[in-house]
Amino acid sequence: MEYPDAWLSKGNPWEFPRIERTVRVCFGGRTLMFNDELGNLRVKWVDTEDVLAVPYHTPVVGYKTDIVNTLQLWSARSSADFDLNYFNEGDYEHAVYSKVFSENISKILYPRDNSSQGKELRLRQEYFFTAASIADIIRRFKEENSDFTTFADKVAIQLNDTHPALAIVELMRILIDEENLDWDTVWDITVRTFGYTNHTVMSEALECWSVPMFERLLPRHMQLVYEINMRFLKDVAKRYPEDVDRLRRMSIIDEGYPNKVRMANLAIIGTHSINGVSELHSRLLKEQLFKDFYEFFPERFNNKTNGITQRRWLQKSNTNLSELITGAIGNKWVTDLYELEKLTALKDDSDFCKSWQEVKKANKKQLIEYIYKNTNICINPDSMFDVQVKRFHEYKRQFLFGLYIASQYLRVKNNPNARFIPRTFIVAGKAAPGYFMAKLVIKFINSIADVVNSDKAIGDKLKVIFLENYRVSLAERIFSASDLSEQISTAGTEASGTGCMKFMMNGALTIGTYDGANIEIAEAVGKDNIIIFGLRLEEIEKILASGYNPQDYIKRSMVLKEIIGLIQNNFFSPDQPNLFAPLLDSLFCGDRYFVCADFDDYCAKQEEASRLYADKNEWTKKSIINVAKSGRFSSDRTIKEYAKDIWNVPCVHP
Repeated sequence: MEYPDAWLSKGNPWEFPRIERTVRVCFGGRTLMFNDELGNLRVKWVDTEDVLAVPYHTPVVGYKTDIVNTLQLWSARSSADFDLNYFNEGDYEHAVYSKVFSENISKILYPRDNSSQGKELRLRQEYFFTAASIADIIRRFKEENSDFTTFADKVAIQLNDTHPALAIVELMRILIDEENLDWDTVWDITVRTFGYTNHTVMSEALECWSVPMFERLLPRHMQLVYEINMRFLKDVAKRYPEDVDRLRRMSIIDEGYPNKVRMANLAIIGTHSINGVSELHSRLLKEQLFKDFYEFFPERFNNKTNGITQRRWLQKSNTNLSELITGAIGNKWVTDLYELEKLTALKDDSDFCKSWQEVKKANKKQLIEYIYKNTNICINPDSMFDVQVKRFHEYKRQFLFGLYIASQYLRVKNNPNARFIPRTFIVAGKAAPGYFMAKLVIKFINSIADVVNSDKAIGDKLKVIFLENYRVSLAERIFSASDLSEQISTAGTEASGTGCMKFMMNGALTIGTYDGANIEIAEAVGKDNIIIFGLRLEEIEKILASGYNPQDYIKRSMVLKEIIGLIQNNFFSPDQPNLFAPLLDSLFCGDRYFVCADFDDYCAKQEEASRLYADKNEWTKKSIINVAKSGRFSSDRTIKEYAKDIWNVPCVHP
């Protein structure tokens, strides 16, 4: 079931409205061209529909410093409460339509983009937030500066994917149309100001907006995009004369029906730094996704592997473990996570290992109590807590995890007296509202849970728990209690991932593909302290080149064949025949994410995990090593790299 999260219904005591800094954001209208008193061509954006952006400030306090930063969020307000003409005619619904329509901009998170209205609302949102932010940045700059040629020395703006890429064009619009600077000066300022962080390797996830809609909502910006594109393509043509295909690929405008604005191309052309968020991801950007741009701008590309803050994900959320660590090596790790390396020396200390096991047991007990309170399901505390928590997406392969859970149910049913390491499968996460397949996987796992948890013959050997409303406070409970971390995306699809780091920092072992940050975790802990399975990216590319037929893998796997048979016979959906047929179709018709190809190896490596878990001492050593080697995955390191390499911001030492 889906419910809206009305998180502001009772207000937010930590935020402060700054009404006096309200910004007017414009949409629609038209542009007027004219010559100023000096004969220079000028452009004015007129007859616009305006929305007010009201800033709200949340103080973000530094850890044991006297530094407080400000998180600024924006709320959309109508520029007029109601239309008096409609009101006087008695049409009260139309009278307040403008107010309701305007305020939807900041009320609805991730509107469905499978309709024209949803697409338009998304574009309005992206421009609203970026335009308001750019206006505020310029206001603050002008309070103490008058020379815009120093703007990039004072301001660094990082684009978090392409969603705020309109900021590039908005900054240019203001500097050209309102500050009367020339194009070359403005372009230099813009490129030096902006950096772009890419978060996806899948080309279909790169934002594109139809030119007619873009032109209608943002006519002046469309003019600027055309100009940016024309000037850029001239430079490309000079370097690669007669390479028409390259011009077509690198153009900001995709010549289709309708024409589209490629926001990723705009983000690359208009920034001085383009980075991925893991070593593999950054390499794929250069070699595949943005190969043309890397050849043109090799100096702009770099890597910044994601990180997480140990102050949230260890010190605060796992007090039992953080107290044990501090008692053993001191508390310097709180601000320098590389200090955890000292734990390596304690992995063979029997007393320390025993304390480590007791901490995990206590954390599992706390999660067991939470699960019982919220689901009324009793959990075996000695079972392995095998966990996959993350956003639901086909490439993250929660479906593969569900198939494995089903295989373990069959195993217990077919061999009830066989030796078996008990497991508690824990799943949590949310799907985008319009993502049918992801939501069907959620239903699939819940349906498996209904079967497994109600089968008395299974006892406490297996339990399947789908925890509702995945959120930070729940995640804190889960990570600290987990034994095995499921990081099973198809190789070459996960840009980085940070859940893998949170599990690692809390002592869980990883079972995963050679993908995203898993690769760097494997490098850090060593191949004996992580369980890697599945096809590598290079192997997938070879299979695709020769032709991938998932049916070949299904025929060779007796277990997978049996599970598919159960699904076809509605074993997990007796009251809803063919409910999961679309999931099977996704396997039979191409299996885009190589679930069938990886299934048997995944099951084999899961057996390896079970054998290892049976040896508590060996498991504990590997758990300690994982925590000890998590230093490089602190967001402190990540942010220092952004500051030094991209923003040119000096470090302020506490």
